[in-house]
Amino acid sequence: MNQSISDQLLSVAEVSSALSPKTWPFSLEWLPRSACLVGGTVRDALLGRESEYLDLDFVLPKGAVETAQAIARHHRAGYVLLDADRQIARVVFEQGTADFAQQVGSTLEADLGRRDFTVNAIAYNPHTDQLIDPLQGYADLQKHQLRMVSAENLEEDPLRLLRAYRQAAQLGFLIDQKTRFVIYQLAPLLQGIAAERIQSELNYLLSTPKGTPWLTAAWRDGLLQDWFPDAGGSSLELIAAIDQTTIRLKEILPDFIPELLNRIRNVGRMSHSPLGNSPDSPRYSQNSADSKAMGSVRTWLSIAKLTNLLSADPPQAEAQLRRLKYSRNEIQAVSTILKFLPQICPAGNSSPKCPSLQPESVCEALVLSLRQQYEFFQSVGATFPAVVVLAIAAGTPMEAMIPLVQRFLNPDDPVAHPIPLLSGQDLMAGLNLSPGPRIGQLLAAIQLARAEGKIVTAEEAMAWAGELVKE
Repeated sequence: MNQSISDQLLSVAEVSSALSPKTWPFSLEWLPRSACLVGGTVRDALLGRESEYLDLDFVLPKGAVETAQAIARHHRAGYVLLDADRQIARVVFEQGTADFAQQVGSTLEADLGRRDFTVNAIAYNPHTDQLIDPLQGYADLQKHQLRMVSAENLEEDPLRLLRAYRQAAQLGFLIDQKTRFVIYQLAPLLQGIAAERIQSELNYLLSTPKGTPWLTAAWRDGLLQDWFPDAGGSSLELIAAIDQTTIRLKEILPDFIPELLNRIRNVGRMSHSPLGNSPDSPRYSQNSADSKAMGSVRTWLSIAKLTNLLSADPPQAEAQLRRLKYSRNEIQAVSTILKFLPQICPAGNSSPKCPSLQPESVCEALVLSLRQQYEFFQSVGATFPAVVVLAIAAGTPMEAMIPLVQRFLNPDDPVAHPIPLLSGQDLMAGLNLSPGPRIGQLLAAIQLARAEGKIVTAEEAMAWAGELVKE
């Protein structure tokens, strides 16, 4: 098998720059002749998948940690001992990372036999330019399928059950039927996996449209019920609808898409400029560190999808997110979305996240006054992009949302991004007031009056506040 692959590929290093030692941040001379590249780097090279950020994984029969230390010391690179017991260390360079692991078992073939899927169990020796493929992983690469090495390997680390769906989405592969049946049988074991590891795999599935069908498949195969007991078929359908809504928004309101793809930072009140105007505002493209830490970047789009898997009751949703070890900002974001999403949902909507509204609701005709718009923007804060895409996916007409989105995209809009005309100190000095809750109430009233066009200047604001005090 090894020879046939070599015959087809001639020189493996020519397939991908990642396999060529000339592109590595250290010389091949630092590696013993028995050292081999393994895992995703080899797999992606054989698939022709390129990445600007090198992610190298080496297996050595002995001296893995010592080799990593020597390379890091010589190149003055970062060094991290990842696992002292299993002798795994990482060297961090500006253009990538290199992990060095002690071989498990007496031979390289034994080490490869302990891996999850055959496509990840192909090794490459850079000294000899040879592939080692004892499990026919290359044949599975050609078939574009994920096939388990063994059921015992999946059972040994049940996170591999969910990882199959993430890798299928990532690679555009299918999972072979026998492997999927075993995953279905072993699905209850996923309950015992650390929440942080579950979250990491989920975040990738939520971050890309390619993940949506595999998220649905994972739910159907029983992998998500314990973590998301309130999710159902309609939840997954709404996530697919969010993908379609995003496509429509890209066509109609292309400037809004970068806001959906912004990182989640502050969930409080919005600054006067849209989130995407900052020079470091990220988009879907992740930096090298983020690429290494799968799922480390959460966007408003992925949070909108996540919301659909949770209970519609904010306290219950918060408890589910805490169990999955989501951050305080992410939990606060979801809670805000669930609380204010119904305000822009159409009456008669059947989504549990967008329940039917009473006839007297201000959203009955989906027309908001300036006061209601101002209060809505102040309430949802930075979660606005997620609320909008969720509402449209759930049935709110896009034409009803366009005016709100246009306000949001205008950094000078006094309704969406009000700039204070006066400070609390101004009010206390100008009106001879003492510190207290009244100051905050007056500032809010001034902002609202400006949003409604009743005042424009600071002088008018002071006069307006003076009249309120008299009343």
